[in-house]
Amino acid sequence: MKIINKIRFLVGISLVILMTSCGDTATVVPSKSAADILGNPNYLAISYGGYRKNSRDVQPTLEELKEDMKLLAAMGIGIVRTYNVQLQQASNLLKAIRQLKKEDPRFEMYVMLGAWIDCENAWTDKPNHEAESAQNTGEIERAVALAKQYPEIVKIIAVGNEAMVHWAQGYFVRPKVILNWVNHLQSLKVSGELPKDLWITTSDNFAAWGGGDKVYHTEDLEKLIKAVDYVSMHTYPFHETHYQSQYWQVPENEEDLSTLEKIDAAALRAKNYAMSEYKSVANYLESLGIEKPIHIGETGWASISDGFYGSEGSRAADEYKQGRYYAHTRAWTKAEGISCFYFEAFDENWKDAANPIGSENHFGLFEITGKAKFPLWHLVDEGLFEGLTRNGNTITKTFDGNKEELLKAVSPPVSLGKENRKSELVSAN
Repeated sequence: MKIINKIRFLVGISLVILMTSCGDTATVVPSKSAADILGNPNYLAISYGGYRKNSRDVQPTLEELKEDMKLLAAMGIGIVRTYNVQLQQASNLLKAIRQLKKEDPRFEMYVMLGAWIDCENAWTDKPNHEAESAQNTGEIERAVALAKQYPEIVKIIAVGNEAMVHWAQGYFVRPKVILNWVNHLQSLKVSGELPKDLWITTSDNFAAWGGGDKVYHTEDLEKLIKAVDYVSMHTYPFHETHYQSQYWQVPENEEDLSTLEKIDAAALRAKNYAMSEYKSVANYLESLGIEKPIHIGETGWASISDGFYGSEGSRAADEYKQGRYYAHTRAWTKAEGISCFYFEAFDENWKDAANPIGSENHFGLFEITGKAKFPLWHLVDEGLFEGLTRNGNTITKTFDGNKEELLKAVSPPVSLGKENRKSELVSAN
């Protein structure tokens, strides 16, 4: 028996030496923490939904989720954000990532796991914003269970999505509700039930983090800022092309520029607008004497729209403008060490199924079929997606890569001429 055991030992040692001598193919990448990932330009962040159909009743399969994760990893994404654990997508995504890691020990992808939070009577004609939905408890319990089951993948839990901002009339809650759940999760870290390096936050509009109207400046918000591990704020210059249109419109001193020059200048103003909202949150934290990392939980730009953002509105939505905003935003956040969960990876038609050209369906960097939109054309040229597919389709460019055809659908923002300028001044006074 001693001889047999010795032989087994020597064989085992030989296998270990053989595996480690095979190079990177056998190297298991150590799991990173949220502190390692957030703000690290080697781990780009993105918001993710894998739904291919007009309804979330059709959940993406494991193979479809794995297909998407390979595409995102190829473009440098290291952490994806989900939004709820009521449906199977989030749990299946974690399963898919674990399978990918088993198939290739070098594969890395981490998750910011969202737990959806609603007020009492949410999505009815009588939402009660002073109380929370009884369903929130189950949502938090599911998130905790998944974080415990997949500690090597789940690195952040976000309690709620735009759950405190007042324009979310259908479901928003007061900060005390979010604070109670954040404190609950932090206590599970202290007790050892959750990993101590798991970060807890809530992801909300910049105003709800104190960067806008002082109506949000409450004692409970201050306590919440102290309780989270970092601030996850949203900023959407795209939507402000309608609601704060003066920033977007072509000023008088740019009226003689070419169409593309006008658009490029407007895209730069959009990035600066996002920077100003980020700064407003940072200033509020500074006024409280609180030091916390601030990262961007969402920002994005739609490539198609009718209504407010289409040809009869602000003219903001097209692939060229999407590409310029994406490039500016990634350059800014990388340079400043800010994680930006860009919204979003893939188009999802379920969001406005009754209106195929509604903007909510078209924030993706990829079309549902797998075509890469203009912001990613250069990655197709670099061959980063070779051998990868979505829905069985190889990754090609929208417009067949013909920029002249793409630009036919592009219009400059509305000009803020002298007459418009006068009316703006009158309305402002």
